[in-house]
Amino acid sequence: MDSDMDYERPNVETIKCVVVGDNAVGKTRLICARACNATLTQYQLLATHVPTVWAIDQYRVCQEVLERSRDVVDDVSVSLRLWDTFGDHHKDRRFAYGRSDVVVLCFSIANPNSLHHVKTMWYPEIKHFCPRAPVILVGCQLDLRYADLEAVNRARRPLARPIKPNEILPPEKGREVAKELGIPYYETSVVAQFGIKDVFDNAIRAALISRRHLQFWKSHLRNVQRPLLQAPFLPPKPPPPIIVVPDPPSSSEECPAHLLEDPLCADVILVLQERVRIFAHKIYLSTSSSKFYDLFLMDLSEEELGGPSGPGGPRPEDHRSHPEQHHHHHHHHHGRDFLLRAASFDVCESVDEAGGSGPAGLRASTSDGILRGNGTGYLPGRGRVLSSWSRAFVSIQEEMAEDPLTFKSRLMVVVKMDNSIQPGPFRAVLKYLYTGELGENERDLMHIAHIAELLEVFDLRMMVANILNNEAFMNQEITKAFHVRRTNRVKECLAKGTFSDVTFILDDGTISAHKPLLISSCDWMAAMFGGPFVESSTREVVFPYTSRSCMRAVLEYLYTGMFTSSPDLDDMKLIVLANRLCLPHLVALT
Repeated sequence: MDSDMDYERPNVETIKCVVVGDNAVGKTRLICARACNATLTQYQLLATHVPTVWAIDQYRVCQEVLERSRDVVDDVSVSLRLWDTFGDHHKDRRFAYGRSDVVVLCFSIANPNSLHHVKTMWYPEIKHFCPRAPVILVGCQLDLRYADLEAVNRARRPLARPIKPNEILPPEKGREVAKELGIPYYETSVVAQFGIKDVFDNAIRAALISRRHLQFWKSHLRNVQRPLLQAPFLPPKPPPPIIVVPDPPSSSEECPAHLLEDPLCADVILVLQERVRIFAHKIYLSTSSSKFYDLFLMDLSEEELGGPSGPGGPRPEDHRSHPEQHHHHHHHHHGRDFLLRAASFDVCESVDEAGGSGPAGLRASTSDGILRGNGTGYLPGRGRVLSSWSRAFVSIQEEMAEDPLTFKSRLMVVVKMDNSIQPGPFRAVLKYLYTGELGENERDLMHIAHIAELLEVFDLRMMVANILNNEAFMNQEITKAFHVRRTNRVKECLAKGTFSDVTFILDDGTISAHKPLLISSCDWMAAMFGGPFVESSTREVVFPYTSRSCMRAVLEYLYTGMFTSSPDLDDMKLIVLANRLCLPHLVALT
């Protein structure tokens, strides 16, 4: 089809639209986006600018361009012919302005000078050459308003002047100039494909209204509207913030081991061989050993001390009055409770027992005879005898003892261990109960295995066997299983408040916690409970502006190293609390 046929069709209005403006404001890109449906990336647009003019003869030589020039605006068929121009001020553009129906005046929102030239140079020139043609003011390169200017400047040619943030023009500046000149204002972005249709559809409307004044007899021009308002630009969704999750707190084995060496907030004294006193913590021992768990949950109430009906046995006068009854009672216990036989690792106490003069050997054996005792009796004060309850313990008693760090007397649980337990190997066992690890170069492995057997810590006994069999690598899996079990027990103690030694008073209630676990997992807590503060010597700590749900989440994180969200948890309040406690890892996880 010949391009001149558009001029001959009676109901098709041919519109000549001239696009003018400063160099490099985006005139040619805007024309190509409309005429050729060209799309470009921001980095293509930032390439070295080469002044170009889109040739008007494209409508004659390119059928696709001609087809795209046709449009229907307000039920009027039009053929839009776009004329590109040079932006240089000294160029003679009178030929381009000739017989123009509408002029699109462009400036760049990233170049304030181009907007200044709109008033001082371009608008007077347009009114000089085509005083009757309507003018549309267009702000180009809208995408730069929301772009990362540092990345944009890096992508530009080396000698290009960088775009400064204070040079980006807000929409109000363009509207202000448009209002001053009495012309419509639109904004476009070729990169975002925004505003292109708005600009040229409303330019067509302005041209048709101007033509309607001269050709009033054309009825199909009666319904043409004035240039419409432009819908606001929706900025692209910003990229999600880069959240850098800091490394979690240091290894969970180091802090408990240090706490064992420096027994801050200790509440247990383990007495070995009547002379060695080792300070420890209930929460670590009970969550690592079922035997210690049962031991510390024993009822030591005053009502049962020396009571005649307690499970520990009758009073002395009952022995004298009813010897037969006592013999029957004692024999009954031998038959049920005290018949404790077990295959175990035992330490040969002497050379003769070992069968030679070599070192003590580790052997599987059966307990020598039946474990006999006087029954679980009671000691003066709050305590009881344990020799019949376990081979590892002699007695347990509550008494006032001096804190090894503060030197103040406070109530502690004193546990006397069996005389066969030696201090060196027992410290290795305690290290395992605190950290779940056993060193491959540990000495006295046989004694360690013996203590593990007495305390019924069978995983530790297995670790000793692995080391002796040159299979220490298998202990890694045992350590992992140890931490899983202890995590579950710690969570249970947190939920029930078992073995707690501090209570946090919160805005909506209270929650019980354990100082040793807090000290070993949080520097802030360690400073509070270990420093010269009131909180270090009290069982109640006030936490203002904190809810139970937030504190429970923090405690569970400190106890287990894991964060679990819940429906009643306010994330913002949790972030505030975690920040107060200097827990950046929890802040990032939230």
